[in-house]
Amino acid sequence: MSSPPGVLELPKRQSLAAQSAAAIRKAVTEGVWQESLPSERRLCELFQVSRPTVRTALQLLAKEGLIEIHQGRRNRLIGQNPRPSANASRLVVLVSHTPILQTSLTAYQGISEMRAHLTEHGFTTETLVCQMRSAKAQQRKLETFVRQNRVFCCVLLSLSKELQEWFATHSIPALVLGSCHAEVKLPSLDVDYRSVCRHAAGIFRGKGHRRLAFIVPHSGVAGDLASEEGFREGCAHGRDATEARIVRHNGTATNLAAKLDALFASPLPPTALLVAKPTHTLAVLVYLLRRGLTVPDAVSLIARDSDHLFEEAISHYRFHDETFAHRLSRLMAQMVSQGYLRPEPNLIFPRYVSSGTVKAIAHP
Repeated sequence: MSSPPGVLELPKRQSLAAQSAAAIRKAVTEGVWQESLPSERRLCELFQVSRPTVRTALQLLAKEGLIEIHQGRRNRLIGQNPRPSANASRLVVLVSHTPILQTSLTAYQGISEMRAHLTEHGFTTETLVCQMRSAKAQQRKLETFVRQNRVFCCVLLSLSKELQEWFATHSIPALVLGSCHAEVKLPSLDVDYRSVCRHAAGIFRGKGHRRLAFIVPHSGVAGDLASEEGFREGCAHGRDATEARIVRHNGTATNLAAKLDALFASPLPPTALLVAKPTHTLAVLVYLLRRGLTVPDAVSLIARDSDHLFEEAISHYRFHDETFAHRLSRLMAQMVSQGYLRPEPNLIFPRYVSSGTVKAIAHP
């Protein structure tokens, strides 16, 4: 798009990765290399840049269709003429195990704002639902979709480890909306659940509680696994021994009640609960009331996540919805301009809101 009459168009600064990609592209065009590129180390030596810069440049060239990236092998040349930018893909795909409408309100608002920004820049968005079946069936569905559509990048919503690994080993740029599983190297945006749960355990310990339990879905989602790790770390901090129980449930009211029955039937039941997911927090409160256990006199409680119903009623962690939406839109703007994001986590630490559901007790 040209600038309006009388308005000067400022020159755009190219990143070092973009300059490296241009240099590699020029060398390929001039026939310096024929079937494959030199190793990353050799390219670093030739162009006097760091390995992360070379890897970013290679991702850009892979998106253009000039090379095919292979882990542990030479990157193969697959076309001497890169696809012209005018014909570049403008499709952004949202990949999820469930429909987008079933995501949290904060995530849904962020996705809606992101879609609006992408539309303004001429991009289209499409949703691909990979239901929770076998990993091979999900990967076949992905491979078929990618083969039939020219995809610019993907936004991944709470996908399984197998699907995250699939994207990490392919040349399609991707942003994880959530946390990455251990050893998966992809850019991501999520709440810092590990720090949140470590902080919550510290609050309980500071109030004298030494028998704590974390109520969490048995989802296998990276954010929940990170939450468990942070909760254990918070309980292990300090000299006094603290009992940390992880109570995993399948998300149904019946299973959650059965798990809580077993928890409170133990000789030394917990005096404090950290609960993941707003709906499960409300279910736990109802359960405690039915058993005659008042909050916080009998049991202290903190909600890991926020809900507009909590406000001043339940201690919880909260950040402004706009924070998440703005961070997501900014990351997607970088993806659009660069074609690639660094494979690192982008974490948001929410504010702790104390609403009177945590009470100090003497050490039991």
